[in-house]
Amino acid sequence: MTTMRRLVAALRDAGSLPPRWEDAVAAVDRADFVPDVCPGLDRAADEAAWLAAVYSDRPVVTQVDEGVAGGRGIPTSSSSQPSQMLEMLELLDVHEGQRVLEIGTATGYHAAWLCHRLGSEHVTSVEIDRRLHEAARKNLAAAGYAPCLVLGDGTRGHPAGAPYDRIISTCTLREITPELLAQTRDGGRIVTPFGSSLHSYSYLTLDVHGGVGEGRFSGRPAFMWSRTQAGRGADLSDVYHGERGERGTTDLDPAQLNDPDAMFAISLRVRDAWPQIDWEDDGSGEWTYWLLSDDRRSWARTEFVPGRAEFTTEQHGPRRLWDEVAAAYRHWRALGAPGRSRHRLRVTPEGWSVDVAGGS
Repeated sequence: MTTMRRLVAALRDAGSLPPRWEDAVAAVDRADFVPDVCPGLDRAADEAAWLAAVYSDRPVVTQVDEGVAGGRGIPTSSSSQPSQMLEMLELLDVHEGQRVLEIGTATGYHAAWLCHRLGSEHVTSVEIDRRLHEAARKNLAAAGYAPCLVLGDGTRGHPAGAPYDRIISTCTLREITPELLAQTRDGGRIVTPFGSSLHSYSYLTLDVHGGVGEGRFSGRPAFMWSRTQAGRGADLSDVYHGERGERGTTDLDPAQLNDPDAMFAISLRVRDAWPQIDWEDDGSGEWTYWLLSDDRRSWARTEFVPGRAEFTTEQHGPRRLWDEVAAAYRHWRALGAPGRSRHRLRVTPEGWSVDVAGGS
């Protein structure tokens, strides 16, 4: 059964289909919002494979390299995984009559759900890519929906339509801009995948009162970055060119940094660098933990050797990335190694800060 009934049934059976969104999911055919030709999929060549991908609870990549030929094949747009979209919509807690701003129209599939539930007149969606914007306009019109579609940077919102009761981003943000705060109605809510280059697998639910947002973290989402806030995307060879760095030692086992709560906590303090692990292929169990800066000017590495209590480090560039990460890890441990759900984010027009709530 490769129809919308298959997708609806799969979501329902998995407990991923909230009752208040079931009508919208069932009414909007995902196939109307997925191109016939996608990376790795071609409807004309293998319709069965195309239909199986469309009507399954998984993301479908619809664009690579921002649509420019000759790139590395890096995904830059998709039809997101339906269950994750629904998880985020439940956090949004939208009600009939409310006005919603969506950041990242992409194919228009998510906007179509919002339109079906709320009415097109209550939905504004912003897309930065002109080709995606035009394709989404056609997809939505063909499906009978007519939201306000805007070509621009969604992280700056759309002031002409403000204020909004709800703002939702279908791409990962690393900051909530003053514009988004200002365009959220008092008592409104912003929901977005949120993170930094080090860790980007959290939903942020931000309630806004008096122009200030108070937020909490949850979930394990995997969404593409906002193009204006993306940082990572380089290979090791783009940052490391064989140069020698400052050598040292540490008693911090780099394996401890792989704990998800540790990575999350570190990511709040080290914003513009990402990790990479390179395993030795000689069966020794040794590996190298790399840290690479988004600006590609700094790197650090720590050599893991099983059974060792001390590890060698090397750092190069204007930043001492290992020192930054080690300090952030020890700060988290000094707080009692709080779980991600205990962190609270406070956002003002001037910036943001993090506190740790009580509890386990």
